[in-house]
Amino acid sequence: MYKLNIKFRRIFLFLICVNYISGLTAQNQFGDEWNIVTNDYSNYTGISVANGRIGLLPSEHPGKTKAIVLNHVFDKESKFGVSKVLLGINFSNLEIIISGDTLKTENCSKWKQTLDMKKAAFITTCRFKDYADFSFTTYALRGMPYSGMIDVDVVSLKKNIRIRVGGQIICPKEYKDVVSGYRVMQDLDARMPILQTVADSPFGKHHLATTASFIFEEETPDLKHHIKDSLHHELSFTQDLRKGETYQFAWAGAVCTTQDFYDPKSESERMVVFQLLGNKKAVLERHLELWNDLWEGDIIIEGDLESQQDVRLALYHLYSFARDDSNLSIAPMGLSAQGYNGHVFWDTELWMYPPLLIFNQDIAKSLLNYRFDRLDMARKKAVNFGYKGAMFPWESDETGEEATPTWALTGTFEHHITADIGIAFWNYFRMTGDKKWLSTIGYPMLKEVADFWVSRSVRNENGTYSINNVVGANEFYHHANDNAFTNGSAKTALQYANRAARILGIDSNEKWSELAESLNFHYFPNGVLKENKTYDGEIIKQADVNLLAYPLSVVKNLDDIKSDLNYYESKLAPEGPAMSHSVLSVLYARLGNPEKAFELFKRAYIPNKRAPFGALSESAYSNNPYFATGAGGMLQAVIFGFGGLHLTDKGIVQKNPCLPKQWKKLTIKGVGPELKTFEVK
Repeated sequence: MYKLNIKFRRIFLFLICVNYISGLTAQNQFGDEWNIVTNDYSNYTGISVANGRIGLLPSEHPGKTKAIVLNHVFDKESKFGVSKVLLGINFSNLEIIISGDTLKTENCSKWKQTLDMKKAAFITTCRFKDYADFSFTTYALRGMPYSGMIDVDVVSLKKNIRIRVGGQIICPKEYKDVVSGYRVMQDLDARMPILQTVADSPFGKHHLATTASFIFEEETPDLKHHIKDSLHHELSFTQDLRKGETYQFAWAGAVCTTQDFYDPKSESERMVVFQLLGNKKAVLERHLELWNDLWEGDIIIEGDLESQQDVRLALYHLYSFARDDSNLSIAPMGLSAQGYNGHVFWDTELWMYPPLLIFNQDIAKSLLNYRFDRLDMARKKAVNFGYKGAMFPWESDETGEEATPTWALTGTFEHHITADIGIAFWNYFRMTGDKKWLSTIGYPMLKEVADFWVSRSVRNENGTYSINNVVGANEFYHHANDNAFTNGSAKTALQYANRAARILGIDSNEKWSELAESLNFHYFPNGVLKENKTYDGEIIKQADVNLLAYPLSVVKNLDDIKSDLNYYESKLAPEGPAMSHSVLSVLYARLGNPEKAFELFKRAYIPNKRAPFGALSESAYSNNPYFATGAGGMLQAVIFGFGGLHLTDKGIVQKNPCLPKQWKKLTIKGVGPELKTFEVK
């Protein structure tokens, strides 16, 4: 019965792919390698604009933003629940009224939305009846990480019109002690109209403040304050426009909390005043300059516009969700939603971190700093469970304590996260060769990771070692003994700790080498590596055994890699997460089979795309984009599969790249500290 169900789900998945492709083609009829464009808002799934601190989720409605997601600002999800990332008090909404008509998607024509990935700008254009043409460009300002802006152009059409514009602040309904107000501050001849809302998070952990104001190109019109309700107020103006006249203004806002500021109210005011009385052009130029710097690291695909857009969209999101100056990490949904409570998992180190390490070592370092800053808490967790070294939480929030819901056994038993973190630290040294960093940060982390695995393992009578009672990457199987990926990642981390010690001239713990050489792996009679000691062919949630070939390089024999691929490809659950097939794609590319690699590359994300922009959902059956983990996987398929890049102890090298027939050329530029370029023709 279960096998029939799996077969049905695979057929259903195929139908999803067919329906998705035809639907997206109808909605996304134009665009280019930098711009994803739609003129159809049916079956609408939004796309985020973010700057590593805040994420704005624009909607299909002109001038509207559904929500603002804050990076690593938490309160409880419920009275007895774990932490959950907070939404910001939403400043990014405009209401337009002409002749008593309110601008909505339903009463406008020529509706079009564009995600400009190069500029990190989200543009909505439309014609409001026969009154005017509008353009709304939404930014999460890269140079002002707590700030955003909607830049607006209006062109009057056939007749003179009077336009009323309301800039709104909307507080999430679950917030408490909400206070909203408006005042005009003044210093000499500088007038600063300020709309503001302050509130406490649902269980009082944080105080939040949002401030907003209009920026005008010409004389400031009269502004009026309106209280809509206890959570919603606005600042408005009216403006008369002659036929054919163009009018420009902007609505700028900032959201701050006590996570980052002692006085978020005053800080949010200062940020808006800076935009209000500074130079809007300079603020936007700085935003574009910083994004140009990010795009020094890029992937260029010639001959396949769809793949180019998809890959750029993935890289755009990873850049959007992280910064080089925050020491924060990336949740599976980035800054697009509150999915998985905004916690940090292995998704960062294993899936998202490798592409960022290739293109932007400063961002990669910031992600590592997030873990290093919480090393003391990981040490405490190890002690609390009877182990040595550092034991990192499966789900992490700002405290560094375990944040997984207590009913989920992953939080208590999915321990490979500790090895994943150690491996990421060694790979940063591989990329940069920074021995000072290795001495002060890299090796101290690797030592704690290695010591943990020594204490976590048990010696068998035959002299081998086992790691028992874990949840592996295959989370469908609990209480596994000798899970392949857990043992493989532990082995790899132990080896890296030894290498780091040798480079620094430090005597390492002899048990590290003994354990790395003696960890148990179990095999079927035909030589296929078992997912765990008692595994007997069950469906698995996601790639596990195949990860030992890539990225761990524990399994190196080509015949073994092929056997494991052939066996486990059919074992992957159709409803599993997006990244598993990306790993298989890398391996087939490295085996010299670009067409099979391309098939798996597409299978890794095409069923997960959601119209109209191609936002990635976690699985083919869910609708919870944007799944940044899947983006990391598809980027690895391109970089480390088709691109043939390998991160070694001698840095980045290119070995046996291959090109699918659908592509004419692949260029990976801005690689490593030397900003190298690699091409595949």
